[in-house]
Amino acid sequence: MKKNVAIVAGGYSSEYEVSVRSARNLYDFIDRDRYDVYILLIERDRWLVQLPDGETAPVDRNDFSFMSDRVRVQIDFAYITIHGTPGENGLLQGYLDMLGIPYSTCNTLASALTFNKYACNLFLKTAGIRVSDAVRLRRHEPFDGDGLIARLGQPVFVKPSDSGSSFGVSRVQDASQLRTAVDMALGEGDEVMVERFIPGVEVTCGCFRTKGEITVLPVTEVVSANVFFDYDAKYNGAVQEITPARLSPELTAKVRQTTATIYDLVGAKGIIRIDYIIPEDGDPVLLEVNTTPGMTGTSFIPQQMRAAGLNLKDVLTEIIENE
Repeated sequence: MKKNVAIVAGGYSSEYEVSVRSARNLYDFIDRDRYDVYILLIERDRWLVQLPDGETAPVDRNDFSFMSDRVRVQIDFAYITIHGTPGENGLLQGYLDMLGIPYSTCNTLASALTFNKYACNLFLKTAGIRVSDAVRLRRHEPFDGDGLIARLGQPVFVKPSDSGSSFGVSRVQDASQLRTAVDMALGEGDEVMVERFIPGVEVTCGCFRTKGEITVLPVTEVVSANVFFDYDAKYNGAVQEITPARLSPELTAKVRQTTATIYDLVGAKGIIRIDYIIPEDGDPVLLEVNTTPGMTGTSFIPQQMRAAGLNLKDVLTEIIENE
């Protein structure tokens, strides 16, 4: 008998559309000879599932089930591809844990930790991972712009601590621009991270564990045509993505080993992606950990899978069966 697999997408953040695009791509790759697959959309005021006949049905939040052709469908596995709350910060994972439904991503603790960039980087710094100096600002909290620039230098990056896809991110050249940048970042979350700018080569590396073994994917070099790797660069093609990255074998090995180490340190599960800057000294600096990385046609993970000679359908099957 086939398992019922729900690809859970949507969410409450600006990343809703990216999440839906990821879900559609995953739907094309999950093996439908083995699984009955549904796209399930979570929104603030409704949870809907897309049925095979093109119609939608409400999801019963008491048990995560729904009706299809007068039959109640119980979900056996949730593949979470919400980029943002509630699917990337641990809320949905806690709900599914209470129902006893296995899922594809990190557990509640690891998801909550990695979702907050500032807290995650602080934690990993104590474990010896190199991170950029940063200051956290909370909503309604006053700050000294000149003092921040004096500490961090200029330019700085201002970003929401708990968002992705570069929504609300600014590169700020001087203190007079900070207030506007902080307000924009607060439009995406309640905390803001002001981070020291480190010039260098931006790279990203995916990783997953199945059957107890970690697979680290090839490293991708990111060359943005814009001032930084913003939303336009990520999803509208204003970027050159080179896989494998143009790094020495030694530096490539270092990035991949650091990725595997971070995977274990945060207690990750499923497919994650970690972003770095490599400065002139060649010692990678962590930017952030993504526990529900994009899976659209332009996303890094599918590219890296192809470069590694892996079949995405087979990997997704392993993740579903590795519950």
